[in-house]
Amino acid sequence: MTVQSQRVLVVDDSPTIRAFVVAALEAEGYEVTTAQSGFVALKILQGASFHLIVTDVNMPDINGLELVRFVREKPNHKATPLIIISTDGREKDRERGMHLGASAYLVKPFKPAELIALAKTVTAPGANIAPMMVAPAPKKQ
Repeated sequence: MTVQSQRVLVVDDSPTIRAFVVAALEAEGYEVTTAQSGFVALKILQGASFHLIVTDVNMPDINGLELVRFVREKPNHKATPLIIISTDGREKDRERGMHLGASAYLVKPFKPAELIALAKTVTAPGANIAPMMVAPAPKKQ
């Protein structure tokens, strides 16, 4: 399956971050749908399937970690790769996200190439949705 035939759901309450992620994915050829909250994402997921879900953690109503848990409970989305993006790179937060079923955790700020590489890795044929990669925490200055 080529990138051009892969559908991605991007969930982030920040219009700026959502636009950044969408631009990176679309430039690579992914077909992108967006949701501004976890609640909206759940409604979208009721009627559609995706090859990848990218979600922020800190959002109103349903946060990204709750979204991961809900997605993993649904049989039709149980195997969908899921990347968490967050400004919070603390080890305990990354571990919690991965424990809930995320495929990867990417700490903001990140470069578009980092997101694309991660997206390709978690959606590669034969890829396991189990935690595969965790982006390193930002360096302390």
